[in-house]
Amino acid sequence: MPKRLREIALLFFKLGCIAFGGPAAHIGMMEDETVTRRQWLTRDHFLDLVGATNLIPGPNSTEMTMHIGYERGGWRGLLLAGSMFILPAATITLFLAWLYTTYGTLPQVQTLLWGIKPAVLAIILSAVWKLGRKAVKNWGLAGLGALVLAAVLFGADEVLVLLVGGLLGMLLWGLVRHWQGLPLLFFWPGFVQQTPGSQTVPGVSLIDLALFFLKVGATLYGSGYVLVAYLQGGLVEQLSWMTQEQLLDAIAIGQFTPGPVLTTATFVGYLVAGLPGGIIATVAIFLPSFIFVLILNPLIPKMRRSQWLSAFLDAVNVSAVALMTAVLILLGRATLTSWPAAVIALAAAVASLRFQVSSVWIILGGAGLGYLFSLLGVT
Repeated sequence: MPKRLREIALLFFKLGCIAFGGPAAHIGMMEDETVTRRQWLTRDHFLDLVGATNLIPGPNSTEMTMHIGYERGGWRGLLLAGSMFILPAATITLFLAWLYTTYGTLPQVQTLLWGIKPAVLAIILSAVWKLGRKAVKNWGLAGLGALVLAAVLFGADEVLVLLVGGLLGMLLWGLVRHWQGLPLLFFWPGFVQQTPGSQTVPGVSLIDLALFFLKVGATLYGSGYVLVAYLQGGLVEQLSWMTQEQLLDAIAIGQFTPGPVLTTATFVGYLVAGLPGGIIATVAIFLPSFIFVLILNPLIPKMRRSQWLSAFLDAVNVSAVALMTAVLILLGRATLTSWPAAVIALAAAVASLRFQVSSVWIILGGAGLGYLFSLLGVT
C-alpha cells in the first residue's frame, strides 16, 4: 500500500477510535491533525470542505473524512478514510447490540438504560439550541421553522419536510432578491404532504432494511441527531419495526461509541434482522455519502459561489432544527414521566448547555444517576 494511503488509513482509524463528542468535535480533531500537525491542507481549503459538506445529505464529520481522504489520496483515499472512521464505531455498536439483545431485559441493565434516556434528551436539546441559534438568521427562516415544526407534529413525512423546506427557502430568497420589501406572509401547510431476548422482527427482509437506510442516507440533512426524527417517523410510527422505547435505547447505546452518530443504524439493523441486518444497515446508510463526496469534491469552488444553493442550505438547516425540536417534544412526552427522570434531564441539560460537558460523560452520568435512584427505590 502506498505511503499516503497508509497514513490516511492509520489517521482515520485512530480518529474513529477516539472521536467522541459529536460532529463539531470530530471536525475540530480533523483540523488539528490534517491542517496544524500534518499540513495536508491549508486552513482556507479545509473551511471550504466544511462548507461543502453542508450542501449535501449525510453525516458532516464522516463526509469530511472522505473529502480529506480524496484530497490526499484520490478515490482510494476517500474509501479508506471513510471506512476506517466508521469501522470502530460500527464494530463496538454491533457488540453492544448483542449485549442488549442478550441481557437487555435484566433489571440492572434496564436501570442503567432508564437513567440514560433523559440524558439523551438533554444532548438533543443542546444540539437543537446550538444549531438553532446558527440556523435562524432572519424572521423568514424563523417562520419556516415554525411551519415545519407544526407540520411534523401533525404527522408530515420527515424527508418531504426537509426537501420542501429547502425549496421554499430558495423561492423566498428569490422573491426577496427581486422584490425587496415583499412581506413574507405566505407559508402554506399544504405544501407538506402527510403520510398515513432476540429483537429481530419477523417478515422484514434485508432488502427492505437496505432500502430504508439508503433512503435515510441519501436524504439526511443537518446534524446526525436528525436521524432520530427519521427513525421515529419511519421505523416506529410507519413500519412498526421497533418501539419508541427501543429507539431511545438505540440512541442511548449509540452515544457510548466514538465516531459518527449514524452508527445508531448499526444497532437498529441488528435489532431488526440480527448480524446481517446490522451490517446491511451500516453499509446502506453510509453508501450515499461516499457517492456524494466523490461527485461533489471537484465541484466545490462553483458551489461555494452559488447564492441559490446557500439559500437552499439555510432553509434546510432551519427545517432540520425544527424536525429535531419535534422529535425532542415527542420523546420528552414518553420519557419524562416521573420526577427522577426530570431531575436527570435537567442536570444533563445544565451540564451540556452551561458547562459544555462531553456527551460521553453526560450519558455515563445519566446511567449513574439512574442506578442511584434505583437503589433509593424512586424510579
